[in-house]
Order: sequence, then C-alpha cells, then structure tokens
Amino acid sequence: MGPKKGVISQSVKDVVQSLVDDDLVLKDKIGSSIYFWSLPSTAGNQLRNVSRKLESDLHASKKRYAELVEQCNALKKGREESDDREEALSELKSVELNHKELKNELAQYADNDPATFETMKKGIEVAYSAANRWTDNIFTLRQWCANNFPQAKEQLEHLYQEAGITDDFDYLEPPNVAPVGSPT
Repeated sequence: MGPKKGVISQSVKDVVQSLVDDDLVLKDKIGSSIYFWSLPSTAGNQLRNVSRKLESDLHASKKRYAELVEQCNALKKGREESDDREEALSELKSVELNHKELKNELAQYADNDPATFETMKKGIEVAYSAANRWTDNIFTLRQWCANNFPQAKEQLEHLYQEAGITDDFDYLEPPNVAPVGSPT
C-alpha cells in the first residue's frame, strides 16, 4: 500500500525500527513473520515509570543537598573570623614557609647524604663488576678464536685493533672511595 501512495518501503522499516528502539512499539517473531504492535497502556506505564524514577532521583538529590549544607555548616563552626584565628592562620603560613625553606636547604645537601653516597658506591661496584665480566668475555672470545682459527691470527689482531681492543686492554680495578668528611 505504501509504494502506491509514494512512500518508500525502506523508510517505513526505518521508522518502525526507531519506534521499536524507543520502546514505543513492541515486536515479536511468530513463525516466519514479524508482528509489531503498540498498546496505549504500555506507553502510559512507561511514562509513569520514568516519572517515578525521576522523582526518586530528585528526592535523593534534595536529601544529598541537605546533607551537604548541614555538613558545610558543621565545618564552619569554630572557624568564625576572630583575632585568635587570624593569628593562628598567620602562624601556620609562617611555619609552612619555614618548612619549605628547610626542605629546599636539605635538598642542596642531598649529594653529601651518606645513604646517597652508599647507593652511588654500590652502583660503581656493580658497574666495575659488569665491565670486568665483559672484559672476561672478550678474553675468552679471543682465546677461542685463536684456538679455532690459528691461520687468521693477523686478521683477528687487526679486527681487535679496529674494535678498540689494544694490547693494554685489561680488567678494571675499582678505586677506593672514602665517604665525604672521613679521613682518607
């Protein structure tokens, strides 16, 4: 009937589907057919449910607002403007400023902190240990190459020179580092 009146069937499907999506029209598949229907009481029930939900949300929001106002008033008690309060606030600001200055001064001396020094010392020991481990690996590799490729000795020596492995290449000895302020 729609195409005879100039209505495109796809637009009818779209409108019906949007009504189903909005819960204004119900649908069921019975056999191979899909049936659509809407009852006046269904729309009324939906509106009443939405109205109840909104009213309960409004009631909960008003209750929460009243609680917050009461809490705000309770927090204001004891904070009335007075000379004692102003004096206490100025003292608090002064103490906070002093704390910040002392914290900045402490940060300047962080490099001389014994705990920081010990951490740095342990880091140096780990770095020296790793460097010596790699040196040992290089010596092992050189020995293996010399044993397995005796005919390429000159080429290997040239390769070592290019890589920076010279004749004075050896293990590292960690320096004795004394803490700052202690006798050496």
